Amino acid sequence: MEKLSIQKFSVNKSFQYSASLLVLVFCMFLGTSIGSVSISFEVIARIIGEQLLPFLHMTEGIDDMQKAIILNIRLPRVILAALVGGALALAGAVFQGLLKNPLADPYTLGVSSGASVGAVAVLFLGITLPFAGGFTLPAVSILAAIATIVLVVSFTRLVDRSMSMTTIILTGIIFSSFLGSLISLMISLTGEELRQIVNWLLGSVGMRGWDYVYLMLPFFVVGVLLLMVTGQELNAMTFGEERAKQLGVNVERQKYMVLIGASILTGAAVAVSGTIGFVGLVIPHICRKLFGSDHRHLIPLCILNGSTFLILADLFARTIISPSEMPIGVVTALIGAPMFAFILVRRRRGGQSE
Repeated sequence: MEKLSIQKFSVNKSFQYSASLLVLVFCMFLGTSIGSVSISFEVIARIIGEQLLPFLHMTEGIDDMQKAIILNIRLPRVILAALVGGALALAGAVFQGLLKNPLADPYTLGVSSGASVGAVAVLFLGITLPFAGGFTLPAVSILAAIATIVLVVSFTRLVDRSMSMTTIILTGIIFSSFLGSLISLMISLTGEELRQIVNWLLGSVGMRGWDYVYLMLPFFVVGVLLLMVTGQELNAMTFGEERAKQLGVNVERQKYMVLIGASILTGAAVAVSGTIGFVGLVIPHICRKLFGSDHRHLIPLCILNGSTFLILADLFARTIISPSEMPIGVVTALIGAPMFAFILVRRRRGGQSE
């Protein structure tokens, strides 16, 4: 049973949204402020303010170098981290809602690995799709992500008609291992820039710039719009598919919407940042504990808090061993893997309901 303080906190929806949004904005300023050159919140606000309202001339007296650092390096990095974190957290939340399993996320289901295979193929085999042009990288990643989740679900259903949680996770791990071997094969065949490739696979939002933000943004918007309308149906499906059908839910359509929407978000995130695991596991689990299991609110709150989490993880990754930088995927794995084990042990011992 939840503690009384948590129960009270979970019913105040206005406070949940306000607090999550304020923390996100603060962390965006914090991530933009800290670096080799420290820049105050006031200066950051004035620089951003002038971009939004140029006629006010708010940056008088501010050094051009600070403007360049904020606008060309740190701000796109923080925004990209926010988009990737929000996308992965949302994908994890809807996967968990659909499969009724708190251990499901794009990483444990093998979807991230599938998207990585598509991205590596594009990057290192020089593939360009005529109809996609500059969006070939995220397009192929998304297609590979969709193909992977369809194969994982189909294979699970083939070996276990009940689609048990253990079978789904084991299938995801099997596919993830197989796809990882394909990535290793492609890397070994390229024979060049091995360190750069491995670092990309570990995940990073560093040195990406606005081009990657613009590459990610349309897929983020499409994925969020697809999934934001599934909250009520996901709530109904927690009582079982038959009960959901009796309540008027088109179960098959909702399944496809969730799988496609989550795969779009995962594929686009992997295309711009590499493989960053466990965000989709950690954030929905924490949000569910703090805010409750109503998907109508869990979905937007996961976006806000997933963005905050990855901004902080990126800040930690680039400052803890400064001037060197740790791959952000290492940070999320250090947090996510113990939490995965914790959730698994709790479910095994007590059959905890999420």
